[in-house]
Amino acid sequence: QWLKDLGMDGSQITQAIAKFPHLLGCSLSNCKPTVQWLKDLGMDGSQVKKTIAAHPKLLSFKSKIHLIRTVKRLRDSGMDDSQVAKSIANFPSLLSYRET
Repeated sequence: QWLKDLGMDGSQITQAIAKFPHLLGCSLSNCKPTVQWLKDLGMDGSQVKKTIAAHPKLLSFKSKIHLIRTVKRLRDSGMDDSQVAKSIANFPSLLSYRET
């Protein structure tokens, strides 16, 4: 229900669950701050839905440290906030990247 409340349609929800079945067990107390974080980056509702559908695992991340570091790297490369939001919406897997 929560994903529907975000405005995701049935196919987006199905896609998200198919990619990450554990999404069904994710705590809302973890998911909601992640969605808010995406919005705070400047993503609009359609970009948030697209990002979650493409990369639902990010809702399970307990620590936002590596997400913040990824955004910092993108900003340090010269991107402004709207470019960062657009890049993540188009390539959500960027948020999974971890430097070693």
